[in-house]
Amino acid sequence: MSRASTPPSPSTPPAAPVEAIFAVSEPPGPPAPARGDGAATAGSSLPDVAQLAMGEVDLHLFHEGRHLRLHEKLGAHLARRGDEEGVFFAAWAPNAEAVAVIGDFNGWDPARHPMQRRGILGIWEVFVPGAQAGQRYKLKIVSRDGDYTIDKADPFGFRHEAPPGTSSVVADVAYRWGDEAHMSARSKSGLRNAPMSIYEVHLGSWMRIPEEEDRMLTYREIAPRLADHVAKLGFTHVELMPLTEHPFYGSWGYQTTGYFAATARYGDPADLKFLIDTLHQRGIGVILDWVPGHFPHDAHGLSFFDGTHLFEHASPLQGYHPEWNTYIFNYGRHEVRSFLLSSAMYWVEQFHADGLRVDGVASMLYLDYGREGGEWVPNQHGGRENLEAVALLRQLNEAVYQQVPGVETIAEESTAWPLVSRPTYLGGLGFGFKWDLGWMHDTLKYLALDPIHRKFHHRSLTFRGMYAFSENFVLALSHDEVVYGKGSLINKMNGDRWQKFANLRLLYTYMWTQPGKKLLFMGGEFAQWREWNHDVSLDWHLTNEDAHRQIQLLVGELNRAYREEPALHALDCDARGFQWIDANDADHSVLVYERRGTREEDRIVVALNFTPVPLYNYRIGVPGAGTWEELLNTDATTFGGSGQGNLGAVEAAPVPWQNRDFSLALTLPPLGAVLLKPRIEPRVDPGLKPPEEAPPEAP
Repeated sequence: MSRASTPPSPSTPPAAPVEAIFAVSEPPGPPAPARGDGAATAGSSLPDVAQLAMGEVDLHLFHEGRHLRLHEKLGAHLARRGDEEGVFFAAWAPNAEAVAVIGDFNGWDPARHPMQRRGILGIWEVFVPGAQAGQRYKLKIVSRDGDYTIDKADPFGFRHEAPPGTSSVVADVAYRWGDEAHMSARSKSGLRNAPMSIYEVHLGSWMRIPEEEDRMLTYREIAPRLADHVAKLGFTHVELMPLTEHPFYGSWGYQTTGYFAATARYGDPADLKFLIDTLHQRGIGVILDWVPGHFPHDAHGLSFFDGTHLFEHASPLQGYHPEWNTYIFNYGRHEVRSFLLSSAMYWVEQFHADGLRVDGVASMLYLDYGREGGEWVPNQHGGRENLEAVALLRQLNEAVYQQVPGVETIAEESTAWPLVSRPTYLGGLGFGFKWDLGWMHDTLKYLALDPIHRKFHHRSLTFRGMYAFSENFVLALSHDEVVYGKGSLINKMNGDRWQKFANLRLLYTYMWTQPGKKLLFMGGEFAQWREWNHDVSLDWHLTNEDAHRQIQLLVGELNRAYREEPALHALDCDARGFQWIDANDADHSVLVYERRGTREEDRIVVALNFTPVPLYNYRIGVPGAGTWEELLNTDATTFGGSGQGNLGAVEAAPVPWQNRDFSLALTLPPLGAVLLKPRIEPRVDPGLKPPEEAPPEAP
């Protein structure tokens, strides 16, 4: 979810009278060292300026809102012109009277490198001989009416200064990848029927170095540590909260100014590629948070870019977000759509992202989102739906799934908008998955209750069955649930210390065995007591304590079972993968259900006791005879429980129960869950005899 910043009100855009066109600007600071960001780029391999300039097809697609790779044409590119090496700069500013590039390479003098306008469509270009990677620059823009001039960061810049600096930086984004095995193995048919367990991470606060003034780790420093931790716990994916450049650290990245730039707080673009490459080489997918819903109005950013509302909608009733004090993109403008589509494609293609989680989709879909009556403008049909935003989201999903098979898109969408994760040809938005925020809300509210009252709120647990397969859901316990005074997950649980840990074990097991993919925010895997704070590291010292280490062990075991048992993932998004055995025992606050895979033998029965009272000889119906093994018991002493259970296995009795021919008499542990799996005996064809032993050889 987006975090609001507190810059000045956007009602009056920053302005400065122009005394003389291209007056000399003062350098914002000492020049940065000239260096490449990735692998060295030999001069002979640099593209010619003619290759980089926008052609007629590019211009046509750009102004139709269908260009998917504007970053290959606009921005700052290392290039050559004849025998000269330098940087080719290109920008879009259709309402500017003049544009110049200023930077370390010309003493920040706008008279040195004025850009040339191409035609009438607002593209400005210039080649600067001798400019190098690592040098800072900005675009000096003079508006057409002459009463507004400003120095802007490059909207297509591949790198920006680390805040509080605001300049763009010429970047060499070359990188030699080593993740060929991961990329080729990435499922081209998607992850609907595959395990998908996501570990959500905020890089700046995951781990810090306390001995060095609590400094943040770089992309390269965090890479092996994060890969080891995620692999140890068995998560299939990491989701990184926004790493696009953002001026206000407290926005957590959700207020972006650099839609093509990896934040310089942790390193350069090649360093982020190294992090993703490292995770890929360990078999871990990477999902990047991406924010097309709004952007901040910092003076160096996208707002009032060329003296007009170029990227944002001009009307404050449509272009200003009152809840977050930000600007809203003008989704009806073709060039803005090309900008956003190109940004999405840039991250999945150039950074090998396995997915994009799109933030704040609900705020994009509704014109009255966060507004009172009279503060919004209806669409052409008189409705509250933002038709232009809907069209963009559909276009985005079609482009990603067509252009980069194996990449998924995930919507953070909190309303009842239908068919969010259904194909566009069926009238859907085309996302691969949608967060199930209703499940999160109902479940956390239920587990905060004293168990004596839970029987009166049993429907909070069972209501999900009414809609569980209406979308392809991700069950998310995200960062949004552990901020703004909400407390940590462990502190949301009812009861004394032991009961809190037991309830948390119950919550995780319930989530991992429900249909849908899984997401857990960092710190939840070891039950951090403290609410998340983006300014400090996670409390890793807690993993030295038994109770916290045991929660971490349980998360690892849940991930192992989820990955290895097809019954728990093969039909995650299919109603055939789930069946209630007993949804109605509110008096005991017990749920019993069956998870199924595509094969007959892929069955797991889940029984959950949401009270601290152990239940003995509790009978449940099961779909077959034989021995049912206790695959997992959250009350095991290994996980910090009281050790009550079923001695590892239970024999099914021919006692009809709950519309099944066989049943089990179980011990359901207090505030505990058990997973039961039928023991499959090896089948031997009676017509086959074991091979006879060969006679010993003669000496």
